[in-house]
Amino acid sequence: MGSQNDPPREQVSILGPSLRFKGELHADEDLMIRGEVEGSITHSQRLTVCREGHVKADIKGQVIVVEGTVEGDLNATTSVAVMESAHLAGDVSAPSVSIVEGANFNGNVLMETGKTARSSRQSDGRPVQSAEAARGAGR
Repeated sequence: MGSQNDPPREQVSILGPSLRFKGELHADEDLMIRGEVEGSITHSQRLTVCREGHVKADIKGQVIVVEGTVEGDLNATTSVAVMESAHLAGDVSAPSVSIVEGANFNGNVLMETGKTARSSRQSDGRPVQSAEAARGAGR
């Protein structure tokens, strides 16, 4: 068990709900946006626009999760997830894209053809059962 003086294992930056940022935002650690961002975002890790977050920017990153409001295009190297609380107006480009029922999405989706995207969830949100688990469950 670690003490409270130990450095955190994963860096997460949080842009709080009272923050308003305008310009180019670059980050190399996980980022949670709860405030307002306008401009462009380039990110190398997981970026989450929280429910209370408002973004007017094109976003480039590895993993992008939208729970709040985004006006702009999303381009991810790994995946984009648009949650049921999201309001997204823009195009999405990523090898794996999920849009949860109830999300407000207006745009186009482009999934790279050279990569196989696998979902860990079924369309109703339940986890996908692996073939090995399915065989073991039938015994």
